[in-house]
Amino acid sequence: MVGNTKGEIVRFVLAIVSFMLAAVMIGYGIAQQTILATPDEVSVSAEMDGTAPLTVISGEAFNTFSGNQTIRIEGPRRIVAAYGRSTDVLAWVGDASYNMVSIDPETGDLTTETIAGTEQEVPDPYNSDLWLENYEAENELALTVKIPTDVSFILASDGTEPAPNAVSLSWPLDNSTPWAGTLIMGGAGVLLIGLIFLMWAVHNMRRAGGPRRKPQKMPKVPKKARYKQSKRGSQASDASSLRTSARIAIPAVLVSAIILSGCTASTAPNSAADQTVPSPSPAATDEAPAVTAPAVAVRQIEKIVAQISAVSQEADDERDADLIETRFSDAALEYRLANYKMREADDDIALPVAIPDGPVQLTLPQQTDTWPRTVFTIILDETDSTVAPIALFLEQKAPRDNYKVSYAINLEPSVVFPDVAAASVGTSRLPADSGLLRSSPTEVALDYAEILEQDLDSDSYLDFQVEGDSLRESVGLAVKKKEKAALSSTATLTYGHELGAADPIAMATVDAGAIVAVHLYETKVAAPKEEGSAVTFSGQTKALSGISITEEGIKSTYGDQLLFYVPAAGNDEKIVLLGYTQGLVEASELK
Repeated sequence: MVGNTKGEIVRFVLAIVSFMLAAVMIGYGIAQQTILATPDEVSVSAEMDGTAPLTVISGEAFNTFSGNQTIRIEGPRRIVAAYGRSTDVLAWVGDASYNMVSIDPETGDLTTETIAGTEQEVPDPYNSDLWLENYEAENELALTVKIPTDVSFILASDGTEPAPNAVSLSWPLDNSTPWAGTLIMGGAGVLLIGLIFLMWAVHNMRRAGGPRRKPQKMPKVPKKARYKQSKRGSQASDASSLRTSARIAIPAVLVSAIILSGCTASTAPNSAADQTVPSPSPAATDEAPAVTAPAVAVRQIEKIVAQISAVSQEADDERDADLIETRFSDAALEYRLANYKMREADDDIALPVAIPDGPVQLTLPQQTDTWPRTVFTIILDETDSTVAPIALFLEQKAPRDNYKVSYAINLEPSVVFPDVAAASVGTSRLPADSGLLRSSPTEVALDYAEILEQDLDSDSYLDFQVEGDSLRESVGLAVKKKEKAALSSTATLTYGHELGAADPIAMATVDAGAIVAVHLYETKVAAPKEEGSAVTFSGQTKALSGISITEEGIKSTYGDQLLFYVPAAGNDEKIVLLGYTQGLVEASELK
């Protein structure tokens, strides 16, 4: 009996301990998600009260803590927000006054400083080609981004009004409680174990409380009858009371555990939802050698090409010279302006080859952090498989200028393109008189023009690859001879050439060669042989010159935009024509 009593005591003690431990575990699990819960983000803010038209927020401020960065901007009017490389942002700002927003490393607060400049008004920065992305809204704008330390934000209204006057940055905090669910469920399990101990102890107590016989005693003198409650009755009453309490306690505790465990949701430890707690970013100890970044990123070029495509299509359809000048220059602009003029006089003349909006097949930016900048790109036309890919040379003269197409060249069919550097690395632009190539860009243009006029008799004939050169077939010596033969006996036809107005562009390739674009003028002079005779014209020459017959003669100038691969100096490979665009750009009567 003593052993049973000790066992019951141990079971009661274990039940009590289990109940206390369960209460602690469940309570702490719930507290983690309620009274002990931490904030879900950290935020800093700043206000500007000056009249500067621009605000710049440094990339270091955005990277004060790790994780996604949320910027909230407020102002009384239109808001323009954009981000780009920090060097590009400051180059665009130039001499303008602006607010500089940075982070105080000691307090962790945003600080503002007004940088006085000579310009109080700037162009609208929206849609500048320097930005990786830009946004606009009215009065309030919120964005979530993830930018590195070498990228900065620029804020403005319209360039004339003060920049937005309030900005805040915030980062998410990991306030997840991965152990809350485990604690609550574990506490429920411990509670269940405690109930088992309690029921076990009660069950044994009931079994140990059965009837007991007492030894008989000798008869005594009768006394007045008296009723007394027996020990068995008392024990039975106690057991009954304990059974009643247990029946009440067990359901109540179970219901409480179920309710407590069901009132919260939590993730398991080390689950996919866990995030790294944002913390101040450590400063780099070892600095890598400085490498000049490429002029643009592929994402920028894709956006620029799409805008150029939209402008060219609208301008080509409407023959809008003012619009086309916003995105074209030099040889590419000259070609389109001449086409617009001819189409005004003759609707049968075809439009220029359209610039597709993508996809961008190749991007080769110049490796530079100064201006002007040059980018070479090749674009496919997925809507029309019969159209050859188009190669564009884009140039940006100054930070606030947009990139303009200086050369737009149709590639030769089945052209094999040389290997070039990755877009993330970029390449160098070589000067027009570079001695690093088999022939300098200027020499390439003049030597090829000589081949078009003399063919085998040209001193440079062996320097150029013949196979795949369709321009020779179109305007070479054989064609020129046919044109002369078809001319009447009363007229003469004279051919010539000279360098075009556009500067040559040479972009280095991996093998130390270069992709070279040159501008060449081919001239054709048709004049009567005898005094009093006349020469008649039709088609493009008539449309551009406005003359159908003349006794003086007409000089027609064709603009050739030529793209070559030129090997490195000392290399025996031939110079290859990669593509060309040719069109009549001028026609006038001889004086």
